[in-house]
Amino acid sequence: MDYYKTTILEDWITKKYTRMGITLPSHINIKYIARRFDIFINASKLKTTHYIVGRCRVISLENGLTEEEKREAFFHEFCHIQRHAGVQSNMPNPFRELQEWDATAFTLYAAIPFHMIKYIPFEEPGCIEETARLFRVTPELAEKRISQILRRSSNYAMESFNTTKYK
Repeated sequence: MDYYKTTILEDWITKKYTRMGITLPSHINIKYIARRFDIFINASKLKTTHYIVGRCRVISLENGLTEEEKREAFFHEFCHIQRHAGVQSNMPNPFRELQEWDATAFTLYAAIPFHMIKYIPFEEPGCIEETARLFRVTPELAEKRISQILRRSSNYAMESFNTTKYK
């Protein structure tokens, strides 16, 4: 991954995680992260959401989700709490869509952070399944993140090659 360039959001997550001692995939614990950010987690029969009342911040996770889906839902809602303001139902669609796009990207980076990609077995035949197991996420999320990493590495490698070749 010599050519991969991290985003500002990836750098933010890496900085927060390393300060909290989250350096291995097994360290990514949503209860610990929530506690460190003064967020309560509760189970609900209703759809996953978050709410903020004064200084009280809550992520409410739907009971029917698998553990992997709950982790992904947590990171999505965690992004909204950390990075977004306003009530989405009162926002213009483009602004709401931007927040959702940001929360989706955040989920990929928080669930499989850049500083831990050395644990992804890129060359192995069962790379997606092993990554999903290791980071405790769905195979769909693992595949998206792996594809993103490989695509960006390839793009930056080509960029570097073209810059060097045509100087």
